[in-house]
Amino acid sequence: MNWRIIAFLASLVPFLIIAIQFNIKPEDIFAVGIINFLAAFAAIMLKLFLQGVKFHYIIRTFHGSLESLWRTIFVRIGSEFVTMTTPMFVGGEVVRIYWMKKRGMSTAKASWLGIFEIITEVLAAGVLSILAGVFALVNGYTVIGIVVLAAAIPIVGLWIGLFFLSSKRTFHVPKTFCNLIIKFRKEKGVQYIEKTNEWMNDICTMSRENFQSKQVKKAFFVTLLISFAAWGVYGISFMLIAESVRAINPITSIFAVMAGNAIGNLPITVGGSGLTEFGIWAYLNHVSSFALELPQNNVDWNTIIAWRIATYQIPIPIAWFLLMKMALRKYNNPQ
Repeated sequence: MNWRIIAFLASLVPFLIIAIQFNIKPEDIFAVGIINFLAAFAAIMLKLFLQGVKFHYIIRTFHGSLESLWRTIFVRIGSEFVTMTTPMFVGGEVVRIYWMKKRGMSTAKASWLGIFEIITEVLAAGVLSILAGVFALVNGYTVIGIVVLAAAIPIVGLWIGLFFLSSKRTFHVPKTFCNLIIKFRKEKGVQYIEKTNEWMNDICTMSRENFQSKQVKKAFFVTLLISFAAWGVYGISFMLIAESVRAINPITSIFAVMAGNAIGNLPITVGGSGLTEFGIWAYLNHVSSFALELPQNNVDWNTIIAWRIATYQIPIPIAWFLLMKMALRKYNNPQ
């Protein structure tokens, strides 16, 4: 976990750069007010709670409960520690798959459920980000609109395409990668490829079996609604913390946050640190049709940094604690 601590510290670097560039002092950040700060923090925790509820619902629907609702929610929140300390917000699904496997679920089934959950997350976030990009284009803000769409569409298309195609065909490790792996790892490389192909074959088989049932359609619809609700709550968290500085309506707040989230998905910084903040700042300072008159840039940055601390920096240690206590504690497989 040492590299996770380094990743957390690295995520603070963009804050320092922004603070120096715009001469932002601690008292400027505190100016948002404790009530607004706590409101934004409560919003991000509600988002994580909704994601936990969805995770529990998926497991119960396709397998039966592994743990109580609250324990499952805590595991889901704990897995976010990995997500928030890696580029492109990935890795949390691996923790959840590991946890399900340790509770007696097969690797293939745990992987399929993990992918099913991620698909609804990516689709809901992608739709909101694409709407934000389209809104920017429609209002004549070409650059920010194109950037948001260019960041959101490929990710959504890749995940959705692979997931739904898995019910029609069986995927294998591409030959180019096979040749490279065998070249460097030889016999072990062959074993890795065989196990990976077997794993992908099992997932594709599950997709073909499950996609024929009405249960999957209902579960997909329900989980997608929960995902939209979770991302919507996350989106208005900025409105809650900015309320003491300027008035922003929910639509503007959601679009700005999702635009920043889409840009933060670029594999450049840890947890999208710096990219997410820049995305929100750029969006709000270009697309202002729903907002009141924009204040000076340094006030914008004060609010953005305070929002990022409330919705990113503080949840990280909470998620780490739950990861250690719940997700990674030792389990004995049920007899």
